[in-house]
Amino acid sequence: MTRRPRKPAGTGPSKPTVSVCRGCCCGTAKIPGVDHAGQLARLREGVGGAATVRAVKCLDACEHGNVIVVQPSAEGRLAGGRPVWFGLVNDPRAVDDIAVWAGAGGPGVAEAPEILDLYAFSPSRRVRAGLDD
Repeated sequence: MTRRPRKPAGTGPSKPTVSVCRGCCCGTAKIPGVDHAGQLARLREGVGGAATVRAVKCLDACEHGNVIVVQPSAEGRLAGGRPVWFGLVNDPRAVDDIAVWAGAGGPGVAEAPEILDLYAFSPSRRVRAGLDD
């Protein structure tokens, strides 16, 4: 097995990154009753420029759709923050909670609202490795 080198602590973006899966299942009609475009707009508005919000191709965690990953800033990584994966994010209130947390600094910087524990999950190492870049 080949391993990618880990980024040194403290390197990376200066603000948190919110990756929103928009692949084969997430962000499609396969998850009905969700305003998928509205989710992205709500996240971008909610972080107020304090985090980067980006739509990404399939994160290969389809059983958890809609999936959102909040990656720490360089400061957050130095403080021990690691990416946090959220699944089944189909409620606008959950989107708002993620946006407020990421806007406040995200992993390693700000305390996440306890309600987000209900959405957090740990993907396989193979899936996590795909987002380490």
